Amino acid sequence: MIRRRTFGDAGQAFPIYITVVGGLLFLAFAYLAVGQAAANRNGAQTAADAAALAAAQETRDRLAGDWLAVVGDPAKWQDILDGDRAVFDGCWRAQELAAQNDANVQQCVQDGLLGYKVEVETNQSVGESIVPGTEDFKSRASATAVIEPRCTFDLPGEDADDGDGDGEGNETLPLPQLTCDDTNWDLDPDDPATLPDPEDLFDVHLAD
Repeated sequence: MIRRRTFGDAGQAFPIYITVVGGLLFLAFAYLAVGQAAANRNGAQTAADAAALAAAQETRDRLAGDWLAVVGDPAKWQDILDGDRAVFDGCWRAQELAAQNDANVQQCVQDGLLGYKVEVETNQSVGESIVPGTEDFKSRASATAVIEPRCTFDLPGEDADDGDGDGEGNETLPLPQLTCDDTNWDLDPDDPATLPDPEDLFDVHLAD
């Protein structure tokens, strides 16, 4: 009789065991689906961040080139540093960086005075899982990158005294010192070593 009860108890426990194991497997697959979706979203955000930064860096480099072209005329510096002459044609760089991160740019537009907003979609879907529809679901993400000038300078007045005692200005006065963050630049247009690089003139970063 005791053996029969033991066998009967084991027989009753087996369906419970199957149910518990089945539930655990379902949870494991559910967690896997969540992980797949999270990884896909993270990939989309990485692609968006890289794309927005690349577009902004392209415009930053163009602004730096514009500044170098007029380095001998300090009266034109501020407009360039303020971005008044910015040309927003960097979206091709956004597409390149998105592609490198297995995504595609859905939107790339100017954001504010000196910024880009980029939206991307992943090329790969989340993949098959126990959640219906994930095999066709692609993640989207957006990012905004901004360009900010790093430099300041004091522009001498047009009638600044050249120091020779005649009280008259001199058109060949040295260029004003350019201060970029904590670095001072004594500029000489004929000496490339005295001229800042694009990253010295402008900071590019993701918007908060």
